[in-house]
Amino acid sequence: MNLSPREIVQELDKYVIGQAKAKRAVAIALRNRYRRSKLSPDLKDEITPKNIIMKGPTGVGKTEIARRLAKLVGAPFIKVEATKYTEVGYVGRDVESMIRDLVECSVRLVKEEQLNIVSSKAKATAERKVVDLIFEVKKAEKGETPDDVFKHQILSDLREGKLDNLHIEMTVHDAPKNLEILAGGGTEINLGSIFGDIMPKRSKRRKVTVKEAISYIVNEESDKLIDPDAVNQEAVRRAEQEGIIFIDEIDKIAAKSKQGGPDVSREGVQRDILPIVEGCTVMTKYGAVKTDYILFIAAGAFHISKVQDLIPELQGRFPIKVELSSLTKDDFVNILTMPQNAITLQYKTLLLVDNIDLKFTSDAIEEIASIAEEMNASSEDIGARRLHTVMENLLEDISFNAGGNIPLTTVTVDKNYVSEHLQSVENNQSLKKFIL
Repeated sequence: MNLSPREIVQELDKYVIGQAKAKRAVAIALRNRYRRSKLSPDLKDEITPKNIIMKGPTGVGKTEIARRLAKLVGAPFIKVEATKYTEVGYVGRDVESMIRDLVECSVRLVKEEQLNIVSSKAKATAERKVVDLIFEVKKAEKGETPDDVFKHQILSDLREGKLDNLHIEMTVHDAPKNLEILAGGGTEINLGSIFGDIMPKRSKRRKVTVKEAISYIVNEESDKLIDPDAVNQEAVRRAEQEGIIFIDEIDKIAAKSKQGGPDVSREGVQRDILPIVEGCTVMTKYGAVKTDYILFIAAGAFHISKVQDLIPELQGRFPIKVELSSLTKDDFVNILTMPQNAITLQYKTLLLVDNIDLKFTSDAIEEIASIAEEMNASSEDIGARRLHTVMENLLEDISFNAGGNIPLTTVTVDKNYVSEHLQSVENNQSLKKFIL
């Protein structure tokens, strides 16, 4: 997708409120990737992504910005926690596994695209096979051979969904169960795929609904129409050239003190992450993957440690540093009303299932935002996640009493309703100020 940085920010604004500096930084990084793709091969190889490190409290949109950015352009994206990794030689995940995870994500993306391309052809084949199965059942029931007109009628009923719950018997193949083990050097070996290729496929007769049969045959036929080698080759290319890795909680591996030797959970992991970010080649089951052109976005709250506590070499590989601010009352108001997936819209849609038409007044939104801001200020600042706590407490009675065969009921949430139902929460927060 060819979007300008300004257009990228406009797209991110639909889901993430505020944090203009962070959005600008990721938008420029994404546009630079497009600019690089238009250069000559010789010059293209010399230009590497400028990695970004985000500093800010939890719940202010760090992960969401990166995730929405990747979704915007359909790029392979994974989120990893730096605390899951340990230094080489210790029990735990090695840092190279993040590259293997990225390639797996890329394979899924490419395969889904290919499945969409061949889906119409696979569905036509599936319909023909299911119609033949139903035709044989009807033939056995009637004791005579129905004509082709009857076959066309079956196909028509099938496409209209009239036969979805009809049970038929068909032959299905047992897929080998995946069992992955870590070999020397952290390489993952899939025992299921190895023995699945050697041993003959086992099949059995199963009684399934027509809808399940269609789905099974479509998947089976689609796999036949897709070239797995081409998928894997394109997936590796995308992971190398378009991949985005979001490394969360990087502040947890920053050394808080320079005293003593390297810590396995901190400096050792930083040293192992360094070559991945600098650019190296990682062996995966799909082939060798170069990490030189993968965009890395690191993030952390940095409450105790500072960005400067990371080893200098790693700091140098994240030249763009962006600080995200805590959310204000106005930000909370916007989060409750503006995004396409706004929390108020989510609750309204959920409760509408039980015939509750939920309506929020503007003064109720203001009061909810004010309470969320006060709770973040008086206790731990957990950003927008605080709204989930507030909304659950606010709508607990409505959610509990909803359900059953009740007629459509309109419930209006105004400022008085908010004050009445969140009074206990406010009182608890006020008391915490006096507790040492």
